Amino acid sequence: MDPLVIPILVAALVVVFLVASTVRIVPQARRYNVERFGRYRRTLQPGLNLVVPVADRINTKLDVREQVYSSDPRPVITEDNLVVNIDTVLYYQITDPRAAAYEVADYLQAIDQLTVTTLRNVIGSMDLEETLTSREEINSRLRAVLDDATGKWGIRVNRVEIKAIDPPHTIKEAMEKQMRAERDKRAAILHAEGERQAKILTAEGTRQKDILEAQGTQQAMILRADGEAKAVELVFQAVHRNNADPKVLAYKYLETLPHLASSDNNTFWVIPGELTEAVRTVTHAFGDRSAAGPPAPVPAEEEATADATDTSDTVAATGTPQLGAAGRAVSLDAATAADEAGKQAAAAVHDAKAEAEAAQSTQIPHRGRTSGD
Repeated sequence: MDPLVIPILVAALVVVFLVASTVRIVPQARRYNVERFGRYRRTLQPGLNLVVPVADRINTKLDVREQVYSSDPRPVITEDNLVVNIDTVLYYQITDPRAAAYEVADYLQAIDQLTVTTLRNVIGSMDLEETLTSREEINSRLRAVLDDATGKWGIRVNRVEIKAIDPPHTIKEAMEKQMRAERDKRAAILHAEGERQAKILTAEGTRQKDILEAQGTQQAMILRADGEAKAVELVFQAVHRNNADPKVLAYKYLETLPHLASSDNNTFWVIPGELTEAVRTVTHAFGDRSAAGPPAPVPAEEEATADATDTSDTVAATGTPQLGAAGRAVSLDAATAADEAGKQAAAAVHDAKAEAEAAQSTQIPHRGRTSGD
């Protein structure tokens, strides 16, 4: 074996070792702190870097990406002397690798202890209810204190969030009861509001219904009255146009009288004074029997029997008892007044008829005079 081979191999190994010790490749988002003979020399940036072999060495390797640190729950006393457990989440980023490696021994532990101290100071000035409802305020105050303290360590605190606030078990039970009472209260209020709205809507519907029914009844009565008025007007015009005989009118008058007592509720009705005149007119129309002379006298016994028979027939027919012979003397004045009213009505009808005939004779020439000529 050639004696020169071994020295050549040794020299090659030395060269490879020196090259390997000189070249350093740093990944992206990483920073390497280099010390030369134990003293900080520089920070290697991402990419290919050259160092002095044996003299330079890499002390710390740091990740400059944003990091997340979650702390354990820590007991904190509120202003109203209640102990609550609070755990936080911290988002930070290394901005100066040299300060992070040489200004503080363990920056994570330092940040954790600073967070607990600041949190106790902030929560100690709040009661439990304010603590539970003021998370944004607590987060902003924590971030301000931590960012100010960690700036000289080469660390920037981007965000601090309170992950959970756990009050004692007794407080949880009281809060649950309070929340249940609030829910029951809201439910009762909503139920009462619903019933009130339902009653209001029902009352409005009933009012609208009554109004519409009243309007419908009013319109029906108006239409019925208009119809009856037109019917009466047509009858009145037909009577005056055809110049109806008083006998016919008297007969129709007598036909209408029974309808006054047709209802079962009519137990009392008044006969007008024109009844005597109407009866007299109808009597003359069907034959006047007054010329035959006064009626023959009737014995007292037969007269009483006839009165009793007429009374019973009247009661059976109309359901209303009539006055007998004993009551004739009592109704004499009423009969006289009725006859007097009948006479006055007959005189008024006669005058009206005479005036109508006189007006008609002035407009139309008499037929008898034309035939005589």
